[in-house]
Amino acid sequence: MSIQELVQHRAQPGARFINRELSWLEFNSRVLALAEDRSFPLLERAKFLAIFASNLDEFFQVRVSGLREQLKVGIGAATPEGLTPGEQLAAIRASCAGLVERANRLFADDLAPALAAAGIAVVGVDDLDEADSELIADEFRSRIFPVLTPLSVDPAHPFPYVSSLSMNLATVVRDPVTGVRRFARVKVPPLLPRFVALGNGRFLPLEQVIAAHLDQLFPGMEIVSHGVFRVTRDADVDVEEDEADDLIAAIQSVLRRRRRSAEPVRLEVQRGLSRYSLDLLMRELRLGPDDVYECGRMLDLTSLWSLYDLDRPDLKDEPRTPQTQSRLRSKGSSLDLFAVLREGDVLVHHPYDSFGTVEAFVELSAEDPNVLAIKQTLYRTSAQESPIIRSLIRASESGKQVVALVELKARFDEEANITYAQALEEAGVHVIYGVVGLKTHAKTTLVVRREGSKIRRYVHVGTGNYNPRTATIYEDVGLLSADRELGADLTDLFNTLSGYSRQRGYRRLLVAPHSLRSRLLDLIAREAKPGGRITMKMNSLVDADTIDALYSASQAGCEIDLIVRGICCLRPGVPGLSERIRVRSLVGRYLEHSRIFRFGDPSGASDHFIGSADLMPRNLDRRVEAVVPILDPSLKPRLDEILEVELVDDVLAWDLDGEGHWHKVPTVRGLNAQDRLQELAVMRSVVQE
Repeated sequence: MSIQELVQHRAQPGARFINRELSWLEFNSRVLALAEDRSFPLLERAKFLAIFASNLDEFFQVRVSGLREQLKVGIGAATPEGLTPGEQLAAIRASCAGLVERANRLFADDLAPALAAAGIAVVGVDDLDEADSELIADEFRSRIFPVLTPLSVDPAHPFPYVSSLSMNLATVVRDPVTGVRRFARVKVPPLLPRFVALGNGRFLPLEQVIAAHLDQLFPGMEIVSHGVFRVTRDADVDVEEDEADDLIAAIQSVLRRRRRSAEPVRLEVQRGLSRYSLDLLMRELRLGPDDVYECGRMLDLTSLWSLYDLDRPDLKDEPRTPQTQSRLRSKGSSLDLFAVLREGDVLVHHPYDSFGTVEAFVELSAEDPNVLAIKQTLYRTSAQESPIIRSLIRASESGKQVVALVELKARFDEEANITYAQALEEAGVHVIYGVVGLKTHAKTTLVVRREGSKIRRYVHVGTGNYNPRTATIYEDVGLLSADRELGADLTDLFNTLSGYSRQRGYRRLLVAPHSLRSRLLDLIAREAKPGGRITMKMNSLVDADTIDALYSASQAGCEIDLIVRGICCLRPGVPGLSERIRVRSLVGRYLEHSRIFRFGDPSGASDHFIGSADLMPRNLDRRVEAVVPILDPSLKPRLDEILEVELVDDVLAWDLDGEGHWHKVPTVRGLNAQDRLQELAVMRSVVQE
């Protein structure tokens, strides 16, 4: 049945929604397409292939594991588009099998030969000459052999625990005396470099070095076969929250369980692995044929990051320097950022604008004797060496009241967050962990400053994490302001996060899980008319109520443009349902991460918002999110500029059709939005006389 036919039966959810898991896999396919694009420098293509592989690892650790858990406990309810957990897993298998084959073929037939021609060759043992063989033999004896522990499987030795995402050799040996055949697992040491450098730009994967010397691990035994395998395990964290101290202990306990007892969800094997080894692995890991993915010459393509780190600027994008707006340039010995904000709000757009402006805001606040308090939410950062973390510690040590909300449940960053939370506490910072039952995903900073006989508050509200490393590759926007009502709102928000409060109403902020959903739905309904305009940019669009509201607005005559980097469950361009909705995705050098919402025609009166929330049930209902209106008339055109440039891009953009398929936009003008936004940032940085 076509989508058009399904629309006539709108009671069927599948008529209105695209499955979120399959939509995410379509996004990762777009990342893979960047690795396939020969217009990019070679090491940039290798980087995109590594990102694709890392994305897929996380997808299995979190999304596939969740679906398998639903099957395990007997949950058979269908999702909004009508697929049961079992049906979703079958569809995921079909999609992933094609993606994995495509990635393996890309590396073997295109990237690896091209890199070799450019002087970076990933070689095999068969490619080595006598001198190379002596080099790796010495490397094996001196650095590798001492840390290897072969673990046999026999009646006296049960199958060993295989840690998630570790590289392993499945080895079958035979006793020449008894003829008995045994299986042994050899773990590739994760702390050693993935590649052994042979000189002249040649690199041998570590697992091949080990495989070439298995006779030294099993002296006197015949090596029957060997092959590489990799297991992916469930990495989701589920904790029962209580008081803060108990929360740290609970998460540490969950992390230990994750490392030791998480269920396997995927088995990757090197092409040619013996049937004996494969059957044993499937049996011991309790995985079926649909959980097995056969890979080519090299497992774990995330290791291509180590090749990207090579000093080969000729094979990478030209570096770009983040800019500082002319208004933020120091006119004398130092910039008085507080004075700048008293004159008017500042909008920063990373990575085109320097993240140093945000770091300077916190650093200046830490050093200013008139600042009384600093309060900040920290979801992901770059650990203790972060300039922002150092500034918070200095502020606390100087006697200022410093509050840091650290989200311990930020997936895959739990250990890092525990570490720097403890460091902050040791320095006297008041560390809090948010509201029980909700993740705190808001990106906010509040600074309280004494100015004469009065108190003034300064704020930063952004779309991205306070992480200087990701700020160079994630596209985000942020607002710096001295607006009194916004300062009062953030005061109320932090009081809610740090104490007991039922605060629901705010003057300017839209806060999830209280006012954000209802306000966004009201704004969509307001534009549901002929001449109405809605433009929204986000990472993901999943929420069914929001999608239905957009459908209704489209049917009422509203024109809607959506820029959705990742998951999109809305079907655009369907007659009778969404013919006035257009959806595009930009995938390029920078990860499009900002959330920008515009309601109304920019040529007339329109409302602009930025914030931390995507339009997903988890963000609207189960997280603390902060979305702020942009009220300064001089800043609204900046947001319009971002949206309009991305809507006319024909280099990085993909369009979504009503069947759920993405199509590369034909290149006509050759406008790359990320290049153009960089040019505009450079223009803004020029000091006006």
